[in-house]
Amino acid sequence: MKKIIRFIFTLVLLLLSLLVVITPMNSDKQYLFGLSVMAAVLILGRVKSKKAVLAMLTLSVLMSTRYIWWRATTTLHFDSTLEMLLGSLLFAAEIYSWTILLLGYIQMAWPLERPIAPLPPDKSTWPTVDIYVPSYNESLDVVRDTVLAAQCIEYPQDKVKVYILDDGKRDEFRDFAAEAGVHYIIRPDNSHAKAGNLNHAMTLTQGELICVFDCDHVATRVFLQATVGEFFRDEKLALIQTPHHFYSLDPFERNLTAAKRVPHEGALFYGPVQQGNDNWNATFFCGSCAVIRRSALNEVGGFAVETVTEDAHTALKLQRRGWNTAFLDIPLAAGLATERLALHVNQRIRWARGMTQIFRIDNPLLGRGLKLTQRICYLNAMLHFQYGLPRVVFLTSPLVFMLFNLNIISSSATLIFAYVLPHLVLSTMVNSRITGRYRYAFWGEIYETVMAYHLILPTLLSLISPRLGKFNVTDKGDLTDRDYFDAHTVRPLIITTLLMVGSMIWVGVRYFMHDYAGIDPRVILFNIAWGTFSTIILLASIAVAKETKQIRKTIRIYARLPVTVLFSDGSRMQTRTFDISMGGARVALVKGEDLSSKTPVRIELGLGGEIAHVPILSAGTGVGDIRLEFDTLPLSERRKLVRVVLSRADAWYRPPHAPDRPLASFLGILQCVYELFFGRKKMAGGFNSQMKVVAKKQEEVNNAL
Repeated sequence: MKKIIRFIFTLVLLLLSLLVVITPMNSDKQYLFGLSVMAAVLILGRVKSKKAVLAMLTLSVLMSTRYIWWRATTTLHFDSTLEMLLGSLLFAAEIYSWTILLLGYIQMAWPLERPIAPLPPDKSTWPTVDIYVPSYNESLDVVRDTVLAAQCIEYPQDKVKVYILDDGKRDEFRDFAAEAGVHYIIRPDNSHAKAGNLNHAMTLTQGELICVFDCDHVATRVFLQATVGEFFRDEKLALIQTPHHFYSLDPFERNLTAAKRVPHEGALFYGPVQQGNDNWNATFFCGSCAVIRRSALNEVGGFAVETVTEDAHTALKLQRRGWNTAFLDIPLAAGLATERLALHVNQRIRWARGMTQIFRIDNPLLGRGLKLTQRICYLNAMLHFQYGLPRVVFLTSPLVFMLFNLNIISSSATLIFAYVLPHLVLSTMVNSRITGRYRYAFWGEIYETVMAYHLILPTLLSLISPRLGKFNVTDKGDLTDRDYFDAHTVRPLIITTLLMVGSMIWVGVRYFMHDYAGIDPRVILFNIAWGTFSTIILLASIAVAKETKQIRKTIRIYARLPVTVLFSDGSRMQTRTFDISMGGARVALVKGEDLSSKTPVRIELGLGGEIAHVPILSAGTGVGDIRLEFDTLPLSERRKLVRVVLSRADAWYRPPHAPDRPLASFLGILQCVYELFFGRKKMAGGFNSQMKVVAKKQEEVNNAL
């Protein structure tokens, strides 16, 4: 009886939903209906419950589907072949966006917040672990601390081995491995790039679990204790992935002041997306900061070599064989972000090519072994990287009317606005609710616009011929000694912006010359408003190309660590750090301390029995602080410094961002536009206010000392 009632209830809901989608309305009724639904979602947004979120998702999907239905049944009437081609292209882009919206809602509707699974007390039962650090052309300065951090991981020493997998076959790496006491592996060729390197290492090692770190990812000492326990809880677990956290700034954060206040670009994926994947047993392997069961890898023939994204493809193969995957949303390792915009673009092109290759070679919609929800998660990831062409279509569609007087949406401006407003506003509101601490409103447009033109050709070629292309290594640890504008990377955006601005000026001139006889002025206003928004997004995206110099060889980490400063006269000063790196530190100057007659010669940093003794090469004083440059360290002391600075259990913990406020987020986009033309110095008021806050915190520390 319950099943029958549930079936009838579901059928009624589907019929009501169908009525919501297909019922035609004039502009007045549609405005009233849309505003009513937006008000309902606004009220639901204040309710802190899962059911309220699901209700918001449902209403957003219904109104977006209603918009697509209206577009398909009412607006696709054209007066010329060119209008039909361009109008159909715009509608196809809207269908793409609606599909991504729907798949994303399904993927993130119920994120799983997985706790740490404890290891059993008997350490003799813990599995053996091989830690792989693959490298190809990266400098030893980048790889060294990754290896030392791996040695600091707290796990029975007879059960863990660290391996440098050197595809560059470099003598200095071999010598470093011998000095550090880790294993060193090379192979006769470089076939299949990183995947081939990992697979070759598998033939020479025997650990029950394999832990992979990219050569710039330094692990905390608790990495294995926090991840390996999950393999005891689930005997069918093949993989546990942790977030890729970055302790250096990516091009957006470094080049845009406003970007420093918002979640970084990857936060959405290593948050609600992977948590949602985890709920559906569809966690992606991301190539680093993960632990994998060797027997599961052996069952699928090792790491996938058919595509340039061997990581996601390997996870897909494991899940097809019935293995489980997991995601632990705790940053347990940290690496270097891409330093320059051009490198960032190249990295994303490789990801887009790889996911497109998987779509062609091992399509998740086809074949056996996956549940429907797993197929949806993979489909969303693969379709996501096709956003290049749709994004360009959305940005440039106003040009069709403004330059050529072509009408690609057969409807009045009033009716278009009545239908599109609920679609756009609700999707923004709902995404802000479910991802607001991980991706602020409008910033997704910036990230995608920067990449859009660059992705079109690689993804289309990969769809046509998935075997084209090769694996490209993303350079890390790159430095630049000057500020410069990367016009080459954003050239398509500059051209599009010039066309957009010129077109809007041309429309204004023609309007005042009465050259739009018989055309509804609201249509003109609609296209100008659309063009204005596109221009703002384009200009903010172009601002990312204002590269700032990066001359620090080591990245500064803001941390309050107890430190003892030893002076040339034998005296000591107990204080705390403001920030620290592997090359130096800035420490608080204790009130009343006179440094005129003495010089810092060494610091002692650490807690308990693990103290790093770091010699000082040079020192200078600031307002309430001492700035220290470290001298060269022997490897044993550098390992201790890595343990204290980079491998602390809480080293990469950050409090969550404040919830998204779309209006404030849009003001941040406008700030990016301002800085493109006037530079950051014009925004000094805000910066000075921030520095006053920092100074106040420093004063509090000094007073405490």
